[in-house]
Amino acid sequence: EAASSYHTPVDYGIGGLSGSLRQTAALIAAQLPTRLYYVSYSGNSFDTHVHQADPHARLLAYTADAVHGFIEDMRRIGRADDVAVMMFTEFGRRVEENASLGTDHGTATPMFVFGAGVNGGMYGRHPSLTDLDDGNLKMTTDFRRVYATMIDEWLGHADTQAILKGSFEPMGLFV
Repeated sequence: EAASSYHTPVDYGIGGLSGSLRQTAALIAAQLPTRLYYVSYSGNSFDTHVHQADPHARLLAYTADAVHGFIEDMRRIGRADDVAVMMFTEFGRRVEENASLGTDHGTATPMFVFGAGVNGGMYGRHPSLTDLDDGNLKMTTDFRRVYATMIDEWLGHADTQAILKGSFEPMGLFV
């Protein structure tokens, strides 16, 4: 009901995450007690192995529009300080283009955290495009450190070790 009755003048763009993020904004605006929301692309949209340049450019534009709309909507409804977004993918891409003008699955991939309370910047080291692990980027920051940061610094649960089954130092992302 909250999602179907939600009206916003904010443009979330088309495709990709726009519908899911608009629905999430509706649930936040309805003041549901939920602390975590998870949205995803359906159908492995980014899992391209052929002629990747144009589809990726389009998908990244859809993603940027949807995220921008979501953040703007959070500002509009006065909830920007209450929301942090962590964006990630379940696999990276290899550095070298394959014979079909795409890239195959790789190991390392970036993660993004944004919101009004985030102390912006680059955390970790830039991966090398030449010092590779069998054609893959080498990980420079364990993704579980980002999870530990969100659990501890954002959600306020200090016992990240119990959740993550290991000790991972939070990164100090939040002001």
